[in-house]
Amino acid sequence: MSIVNELPAEQKRYFTSISDYIWDNPETAFQETKSAEALCVALEENGFTVERGIAGIPTAFSGTWGAGSPVIGFLGEFDALSGLSQVPGVAHQEPLKAGGNGHGCGHNLLGVGALAAAVSVKEYLEEAKRPGTVIYFGCPGEEGGSGKAFMAREGVFDGLDCAITWHPLDMNVVATYTTLANYQVAYHFHGRAAHAAAAPHLGRSALDALELMNTGVQYLREHMIPEARIHYAITNAGGISPGVVQPEAEVLYLIRGPKITDVQALYERVNDIAKGAALMTGTELLPPISSKACSNLVPNLTLSRCMNENMKAMPFPQIQPAWEEYAKAVSATCKGSAYPQAKNLRPAGTSVNTVNIYQERDTFVAPGSTDVGDVSWVCPTVQSNITCYAAGTPNHSWQQVAQGKSELAHEGMLYAARIMAGTAMDILNNPAILEEAKKEWQERLGGETYRCPIPAGVTPKAIRIMAE
Repeated sequence: MSIVNELPAEQKRYFTSISDYIWDNPETAFQETKSAEALCVALEENGFTVERGIAGIPTAFSGTWGAGSPVIGFLGEFDALSGLSQVPGVAHQEPLKAGGNGHGCGHNLLGVGALAAAVSVKEYLEEAKRPGTVIYFGCPGEEGGSGKAFMAREGVFDGLDCAITWHPLDMNVVATYTTLANYQVAYHFHGRAAHAAAAPHLGRSALDALELMNTGVQYLREHMIPEARIHYAITNAGGISPGVVQPEAEVLYLIRGPKITDVQALYERVNDIAKGAALMTGTELLPPISSKACSNLVPNLTLSRCMNENMKAMPFPQIQPAWEEYAKAVSATCKGSAYPQAKNLRPAGTSVNTVNIYQERDTFVAPGSTDVGDVSWVCPTVQSNITCYAAGTPNHSWQQVAQGKSELAHEGMLYAARIMAGTAMDILNNPAILEEAKKEWQERLGGETYRCPIPAGVTPKAIRIMAE
């Protein structure tokens, strides 16, 4: 294994200050101008050649160092979530700014941890005077935007030999599972307004069509595969006047399935239901509008085993009393982890999961989606989840935001950087690892090639635009 030493105190302060800056400036999908620029500046300070605005997305970028093979990519995220503003360092819910954004999925840590890993590998190659290329990808809009899918559609990742990333969580594990693919689609019904009392027969209710569509999809749920999920949000109910037959209505659907082919089949059935609702109400269904989509994750056990060996060789940092005291207070506010495998695995008497719980579950479909899946269709990809929060901390919660600047979060981020860097160094030092990873990747694809689930012509949209 390539043991990666802990960073000197000065470098630790450097990377944690960038993470805290991104936490202090939480920006949602495709609006991450301050966060993206902070990471671009850091890349330039560390000798990387930066290209801003890649794939036609203003907040997407790459930083490249080195030359020759292998070409190793590190994936960084930095977008926040709306409505999750929270005071840091406390164990109770208290918005920092009413209605403001917050880093409820730890992307302030994710992006900087990947940056620290890329810098470490660059320094290793520089000192060893050996060939190899390191590329850091700044990937915006993971939350509700599928930024990596848009980037993959434009060929951004095509030259990679492999990709490495991580995600902050409340446990330490290499992600060997797959995930759900998804489509996000808006359905808009156009009807005819009328006085609801004097002339209702002249109206054609778009809201009725929307409600009939939702009811039809409810009945569909019984007749789809168990792993599939369909969620929706009514984004336009037609107005606030009950005395008017509503002439416009819109609903946003998120359709998920184990494979992109499953999602496509469900999408076609949902389309038929929408068409039927329009026929029943005499309204017009406008062409469905796709806003984003992502592919299922293709696991790679070869790279996962390599990363796991690094986790075994480099144990998680020792929990300090101050970390444990805060973690205990936060953990008491949580109802329990969404991940059953994390239960009862922390050392006795602590509120922090430090144990490596590696399991090879490449056939398990995790009940969520990630646009890392699109990268995994382009090249072998590996990802770890690293403890940055108290045990039981749920994703997308005020508890995650509150802990985002804690010492535990900082140490988890820097530990993740060491694990990712060590994995990359092993790949550089042992070409057989990458050769086997590519062979496994090809076998898992089974002759299929990547087809971006986002149609040509669809462009990234900020969250506030998607909701209009």
